Amino acid sequence: MRQSIGIEGMTCASCVRRVELAIGKVPGVKAASVNLATESADVTFDGVVDQAAIIAAISSAGYHVPTEAAEVEIEGMTCASCVRRVEQALAAVPGVLKASVNLATERATIEAISGAVAPSAIEAAIRQAGYEPRRAAASVGGSEARQEAKDKELRLLKRDVSVAAILTLPIFLLEMGSHAIPAFHHWLLMNIGQQPLFLAFFVLATIVQFGPGMRFYRKGIPALLRLAPEMNSLVILGSTAAWGYSVVATFAPSVLPAGTANVYYEASAVIITLILLGRFLEAKAKGRTSEAIKRLIGLQAKTARVEHNGEFLDVSLEEVRVGDVLQVRPGDKVPVDGEVLGGSSYVDQSMISGEPVPVIKSEGSQVVGGTINKTGSFTYHATKVGADTLLAQIIRMVEAAQGSKLPIQAMVDKVTAWFVPAVMAAAALTFLTWLFFGPQPALAFALVNAVAVLIIACPCAMGLATPTSIMVGTGRAAELGVLFRNGEALQTLKGIDVVALDKTGTLTAGRPELTDLVVAEGFDRDRVLSLVASVEVHSEHPVAAAMVAAAKADGLPLHAIEGFDAVPGFGVKARSGGHEIAIGADRYMAQLGIEVESFSEQATEFGRKARTPLYAAIDGRLAAMIAVSDPVKPTTPQAIRALHALGLKIAMITGDNRRTAEAIAAELGIDEVVAEVLPDGKVDAVKRLRDGGRVVSFVGDGINDAPALAEADVGLAIGTGTDVAIESADVVLMSGDLLGVANAIALSKATIRNIRQNLFWAFAYNASLIPVAAGALYTFKGTLLSPMLAAGAMALSSVFVLANALRLKRFQAPVGATTPTAAAAAA
Repeated sequence: MRQSIGIEGMTCASCVRRVELAIGKVPGVKAASVNLATESADVTFDGVVDQAAIIAAISSAGYHVPTEAAEVEIEGMTCASCVRRVEQALAAVPGVLKASVNLATERATIEAISGAVAPSAIEAAIRQAGYEPRRAAASVGGSEARQEAKDKELRLLKRDVSVAAILTLPIFLLEMGSHAIPAFHHWLLMNIGQQPLFLAFFVLATIVQFGPGMRFYRKGIPALLRLAPEMNSLVILGSTAAWGYSVVATFAPSVLPAGTANVYYEASAVIITLILLGRFLEAKAKGRTSEAIKRLIGLQAKTARVEHNGEFLDVSLEEVRVGDVLQVRPGDKVPVDGEVLGGSSYVDQSMISGEPVPVIKSEGSQVVGGTINKTGSFTYHATKVGADTLLAQIIRMVEAAQGSKLPIQAMVDKVTAWFVPAVMAAAALTFLTWLFFGPQPALAFALVNAVAVLIIACPCAMGLATPTSIMVGTGRAAELGVLFRNGEALQTLKGIDVVALDKTGTLTAGRPELTDLVVAEGFDRDRVLSLVASVEVHSEHPVAAAMVAAAKADGLPLHAIEGFDAVPGFGVKARSGGHEIAIGADRYMAQLGIEVESFSEQATEFGRKARTPLYAAIDGRLAAMIAVSDPVKPTTPQAIRALHALGLKIAMITGDNRRTAEAIAAELGIDEVVAEVLPDGKVDAVKRLRDGGRVVSFVGDGINDAPALAEADVGLAIGTGTDVAIESADVVLMSGDLLGVANAIALSKATIRNIRQNLFWAFAYNASLIPVAAGALYTFKGTLLSPMLAAGAMALSSVFVLANALRLKRFQAPVGATTPTAAAAAA
């Protein structure tokens, strides 16, 4: 077998040789030919080869194999065995590196070598495994189409359950009634007769078996023929055995041993009916697990008023383009993201910020699609449309988290790999044991107990235990303004020991204010502030904005500058009016060779007041000390108390002056302070906090926080921060509120606890009831589990797991929860 693999980073013939040697050492590789011009390797395999090992070999040689991710929806999966089977089929496709299938979302996430796998190959593998692929919805509209398909399936299930129940009820009442009431049994035999009753039961049970029950045959028989049995296989084996035995007892009783010509039509019909009922309830509950996504989709406007030739016309949302001018009237939903051009109004954006009070929007303000305009009217131009809007990004984040697999799921995957074959072996052993060693009628006992084992052991609950809890938990988190970007963070967050916090924009408002300006002898205050503001107007740092705002408030002029240079973590410098101006921290002054000792007393005093001292130098002379204060967010003290209540240590990592940082830490009750840290030093600080095996999360909002967010065991980004920080984080706090950290941790603990409850139920249920179904209690109390009760118990198992997962919808945030997104959806 041959395969082409793209390789990035090669520049010369030596690179080619290095890659060929690296690939050639991988076991199973027969030959490798690397082409520098096409930047690809043509690899010939001798048998089965580990493609991940090839990529690892290329990486170890110093090069990179580009990969791509894809999603595909899968119809027909019913249990954990189906999940395992599809994953194995996808992993076997050449070029696929990893495949993860989620039973609750009915989706597969595939990582493959870029350009090496055609969608048709993926779809063929899924069909060969016995399931039906569907291209994953790529938009909000596609999500709606997927929901319509689910609604249709629910309607079909409801129809089948209704038909099966109507036909099964007469069999159940007559058969069970005759057993429970001897007089009724005698009346039936005298007035109707046994054979006519058997014929009536045969007609009704056969319609149930091959009408509503045909869905089990369509999936179960192909799986059996592939020697890959799953839940449907167990159902058809059990119900067909009961039905087939009854048919023989009805039409050819003489072929059966004396005393064993009994009918079990009620068992076959009730099994089909109860399992269909279980699936119907399961489908309804699954629908409820994705209500958060439905509400988010519901936030989107359907139409927009777009300007065409001087007038505003209503068009569908899909027709809006970047740059279009839109009008929003009172009560309208804002269609897409954009910037206000004219007019003003109050907009309810609680779906994004969690802030229940509407926010004023006027010229230059940013608006977000899905928020609700209140009183006024305004026009704005679209800056992001379609899949680029913030709402669409939120939906993608929630869907990605809901579709992910947790590390805890690995245990389930290992068990389900052998579970169904083991159940079939247990059923066969049960049949043979009862047939050869059981009391008379041995054949009847053997059949009933084997069918009970087959039916009760369906691993549906195992497959649903983890993904349903993830779906509900991440959905509830989204309603609280907490977006988990991957499922692994959901599991890791519960074990956090230390929460490390950035200061500016996280603990504080991120909008510093100039509080003091102390000039050195020989310098004029207004002149210094004017020059300083002239330089800082070119900087994007929040402290710079505070200086510019102070100069403007005093009516001071801003001068033209040249040679602007920013030194990250130190300061800025430029030339203006023939003067060299430098502004920055004391370390920057030291680097420039400028002494700041003359302001040491004032610096100490400012530090006690949590004000950050900065210095300005003009023409190489110290000109002034500037004190800036960034007010602590109102909710920060409550958030710190809540984190302490969860038993966590709190650390603050900041580039700010140590005295200022320690003053804020003392005010808020922060346990550890790492101050005067340069941007690249935040990563080292996170590593140091991890000493002793502690699990560390980092919370930040700025570009310079991105490396630390990526380094931490779990990175939490303030959603009002930069895109770079958000992309580097595992969790996004949409409200920009530090209370979201405590809420995210508490929700993580609740979700993992819920998953463990589900897994315990799923495993304990099967471990305890399979022996009971096999007849383990018969020797003690003569107790046997009928196939009908087994079917009911199996259906109840899945419903229990789903009902337990749905309890997470009622999760209450431990501290002042942000206003739920759901509230915005209902508005």
